[in-house]
Amino acid sequence: MSSRARARERRTGIAVAVALVTAAGLVAGGCSAGDAPSGAVPSGAVPSAAVSPGAVSPGAGPAGLAGPAGGASAVTPLEPLPAAVPPVLAPYYAQQLGWTPCDDGYECTTFRVPLDYDRPADGDLTLAAVRAPAVPAAPAGADDPVAPGERLGSLLLNPGGPGGSAVEYVEGVARTYDAGVRARYDLVGLDPRGVGRSAPVTCLGGERMDAYTAADITPDDQSEVDALVAAAKEFAEGCRQRSGDRLGHLSTVEAARDLDVLRALLGDERLHYVGKSYGTFLGATYAGLFPGRTGRMVLDGAMDPSLDSLTGNRTQAGGFETAWTAFARDCVAREDCPLGRTEQRAGEQLAALFAAVDADPLTTDDGARRLSEAQATTGVIQAMYADFLWPRLRTALADAEAGDGTGLLKLSDAYYGREADGSYPNLMFANMAVNCLDLPAPFAGPDDAARAVPDFERTSPRFGRDMAWMALTCTYWPVRPTGTPHTVRAAGAAPIVVVGTTRDPATPYAWARALAGQLESGRLLTYDGDGHTAYGRHDSCLDGAVNRFLLGGEPPENGKTCGR
Repeated sequence: MSSRARARERRTGIAVAVALVTAAGLVAGGCSAGDAPSGAVPSGAVPSAAVSPGAVSPGAGPAGLAGPAGGASAVTPLEPLPAAVPPVLAPYYAQQLGWTPCDDGYECTTFRVPLDYDRPADGDLTLAAVRAPAVPAAPAGADDPVAPGERLGSLLLNPGGPGGSAVEYVEGVARTYDAGVRARYDLVGLDPRGVGRSAPVTCLGGERMDAYTAADITPDDQSEVDALVAAAKEFAEGCRQRSGDRLGHLSTVEAARDLDVLRALLGDERLHYVGKSYGTFLGATYAGLFPGRTGRMVLDGAMDPSLDSLTGNRTQAGGFETAWTAFARDCVAREDCPLGRTEQRAGEQLAALFAAVDADPLTTDDGARRLSEAQATTGVIQAMYADFLWPRLRTALADAEAGDGTGLLKLSDAYYGREADGSYPNLMFANMAVNCLDLPAPFAGPDDAARAVPDFERTSPRFGRDMAWMALTCTYWPVRPTGTPHTVRAAGAAPIVVVGTTRDPATPYAWARALAGQLESGRLLTYDGDGHTAYGRHDSCLDGAVNRFLLGGEPPENGKTCGR
């Protein structure tokens, strides 16, 4: 089986691999349970904590933060670009797409974009896209107000991350989409620059990534701090050596401009779009830059671009604490719960387990690898993305208490997308590269991280310490950041539906409320439930509201709530 086929299989059901929706967020990103097929972990934003040696949380994505010099970046509005395409970019907008059959029933294409939109003469990047052509035979129904056979154009999907492959995502979920939506739209996935099949960045080989994911992110003394700093520096240097000039041109603003080139090449006057997790930041950025070209847009598991990265990381830690509380409440009511019979006891036992693994990593069924505390934490975080993973987490925790770390290691590996042969996709490399451009690093060095720990722990007793130490890699990043915290108004854009889940771990509900409030045409749609993102979970209320919007253009009433 090819690596691509294995990746598709992993993301379409098996194993609880990082949801395609995970992409992103990874501490990007990614997984969004909502759109993932049954059994796949959703993708979307990944928690900072999950990225061992310290990636800036995808949740914090676009925000700005106190930079290395200690000065806070000002929050400014994102200004739209001129409506007319500049003559120097006209050749990119005039390309012809050549679609060819690929990947078991889909169609693939590539096209060129400038490496640097301000200096197009400096060279191009080649980006890859896939589409699932509209299926015209779908019957009309209550949620399908469009006349049979009337096509609405292309619907671009992005699973999040940053770093999630939209190509793999579309190939994993297209056939699960609502029949009415599939009948009216070609479903299209564009791998953003630096991701998947679009000039992917790379940083470390499999063996060194194994070491990176196992690095101690709760240092107890100076030698452990030094080891964590060394891991962060090795990752950053590996990206510099292996990815070169691309590292300076992987920002979300540039990716949004690439979306506009593809929109034009698809022949669509407006961009119709569903973005999950970090994909909401990408979509909101597009709307801010091109409000007049924004069509029916759904932003599910929303990020708040006005946050600085320090605040974003801390509030994301609070999101995972909220998710853990929901898991613990459910667990202690079950006979097979390995954490006791009260929520307080469950938290105490988790802390004791993490401390024991920190002191003595657990053996696993992979004889060459032992479970570290960082991987144990990542395994727990992975299961917070979707409540269908909770039974697997209960079993993994019971096994760990008995001395077997295999279950938690497999959850951690699923989070990173690690293959059985020890290789890794470029998900985490791209995640770091985009985040480190979109925001300045929150800390000038490890002393700043140490000072932030108490505040993080107040927000999240379970995960705060880990997440406070997670943001060091961007401190040593080889290129300077280009983004700052900002608001997105998108004045003049068509209605934009912003979906928030009340107990979302990776993109806390408050972020959805904030983004919906910033957008001039924002409409907040709430899912009262657990897990990361909501659309596609087969909740008739929420899915129906989104599908009616995509098909008929009428957004749900602002503030509408679905779920239990």
